[in-house]
Amino acid sequence: MTVRTRFAPSPNGQLHLGHAYAAIVAHDLARARGGEFLLRIEDIDGTRSRAALVPEMLADLDWLGVAWDGEPVFQSERLGSYAAAGEQLKAMGLLYPCQCTRAEVLAAATQPGPDGPVYPGTCRGREVDPDKVPGGAAWRLDMAKAIAMVGPLTWTDEIAGVQQARPERFGDVVLLRKEAPASYHLAATLDDAAQGISLVTRGADLFASTHVHVLLGRLLQLGAPLYHHHRLLVEAGGNKLAKRRGSPALADMRRAGEDGRALAEAVRELRFPAGIWLGSGVEDRP
Repeated sequence: MTVRTRFAPSPNGQLHLGHAYAAIVAHDLARARGGEFLLRIEDIDGTRSRAALVPEMLADLDWLGVAWDGEPVFQSERLGSYAAAGEQLKAMGLLYPCQCTRAEVLAAATQPGPDGPVYPGTCRGREVDPDKVPGGAAWRLDMAKAIAMVGPLTWTDEIAGVQQARPERFGDVVLLRKEAPASYHLAATLDDAAQGISLVTRGADLFASTHVHVLLGRLLQLGAPLYHHHRLLVEAGGNKLAKRRGSPALADMRRAGEDGRALAEAVRELRFPAGIWLGSGVEDRP
């Protein structure tokens, strides 16, 4: 089977050095194994997604010398697949509508989870008419029922090894959101399967999410890829590089005349600008 990886940025801010590292890891793993490296634009994050940033992202990757195979896939062109999967899960009796606001969830939650406070199941078993909920209802996965349906699951990370899936730590996650066509959990799982991704590469901050993704993959009969959760670039204080904290943009470096391919080679050799280094790696192992 051909090894196939992908890089999947969201156009809600400019790419930074952390994105460059993630793209290079995915690209180089595919090329080293004679495989394909694909590009996906995750552009369904409501008003935060800005189409004008997409050409900038493509220019940044080209500047780095990171070449992708085929045409980029846009999540905004795959909305029908998310809706169809939602209907499939509803028909299986695994989704229920939730009218709780984020403030209500936060106030009622009694334990933390990988994504934040675990939803206490307030609307599970409650009669909620999604057509009458202001702003629309969110649809949550009945986690206990889903786990009982598939039984024990394992998945394999190239770095951390074989893992016992523990999606119950997330509680009843939202799969169909009020403000977007699908949650990250559902969209990423469906998109990776649709693109035939055999090796899912991403940062260690998403290691825990994989427990949910393998459950969804089994429920929807999508197959099971291999995973590779790499370390993250961090800055002073140990914070990972992030758009919201104003981490230096690749586009600014590109426009300033810096050599993108030289930068990419430095990243491959784990040589980073002053104040940036690799974090400690996967910390959310079961």
